Amino acid sequence: MNRKIQSYQASDTLGKSVPELIIKVYDGAISNLGEASRFYQREEITLGYDAIEKAKRFIVHLYTTLDMEKGGEIADRLSKLYVFILEQINIAQATGDQKILNESMTILKNIREGWSQLSEQTKRKPENPASEPPSNSNLSFSI
Repeated sequence: MNRKIQSYQASDTLGKSVPELIIKVYDGAISNLGEASRFYQREEITLGYDAIEKAKRFIVHLYTTLDMEKGGEIADRLSKLYVFILEQINIAQATGDQKILNESMTILKNIREGWSQLSEQTKRKPENPASEPPSNSNLSFSI
């Protein structure tokens, strides 16, 4: 059974663009924070704690894969945002504060939306190896 799941996960990532893969990581973080909030709501503290630990792994992955040289100011801002979110969810993990979890999910959803816009832009452009990468100037991130 475990092999079937791994096979599905592998096939689900093959052939995806970088923005699509990044969106999957955001989805994992958002989903686990949502689960944590529901667990804390039902006073299932251990399950909420575990869900936050999973969400943290997704956020740490986003943080550690930033390319500060290529990403410039955007990567710098994202790194600071990820650190902020990790600090906030650590507080939520210790206190069970669902408001903090919801605020963190909102931030992640907004950033995810920017990546979704980028993904759509790259799908619409014809592939040309000599062309420039898509501009980020049309992306809007609201926090």
